[in-house]
Amino acid sequence: MPVETKKNEWLEWLKAIIIALVLAIIIRTFIFASYEVQGESMMPNAQDGERFIVNKVGYGISAPDRFDMIVFHATEEDDYIKRVIGLPGDLIRYEDDVLYINNEPIEEPFLEERRARYEQGFYTKNFICPEVVPPNHVFVMGDNRANSLDSRRIGFISNEQIVGKVDLRFWPIKEVGLVH
Repeated sequence: MPVETKKNEWLEWLKAIIIALVLAIIIRTFIFASYEVQGESMMPNAQDGERFIVNKVGYGISAPDRFDMIVFHATEEDDYIKRVIGLPGDLIRYEDDVLYINNEPIEEPFLEERRARYEQGFYTKNFICPEVVPPNHVFVMGDNRANSLDSRRIGFISNEQIVGKVDLRFWPIKEVGLVH
């Protein structure tokens, strides 16, 4: 094999590797990110140590939907995973373990398993959000209502704080699948 052919082959491999690295960086930075759950605030729907793919571009096209699982910047150092409960203009309250949005009772089927096993009275303590969710903000809660640092304590989450929507669980392997 001539030296020129070997040199061209190495250059082609080098170009392919550089292109792959640039694409990986672009995808990781702007389109998707992986996120590992830390803590028990989203149990039973997201367990400590589980890993998810977060879609970073979806909310650039549309707004979050009620009950989406999202990752957001809670502080400069910490990102949290929570569920969107309130959208802009909503008034949120809990009474006797029932979610009311704008005075209408709303079912939360993703909590049924957890509520059935909860033996300490109401799963979600009564509360009334003192104001409506402002424009470009959401009200979030963890699925483990008794053990979640969420909008009840940290306030509304601005759209700018949202990293993205949780779309896919990829760890543990036996739980791989889309998140609904």
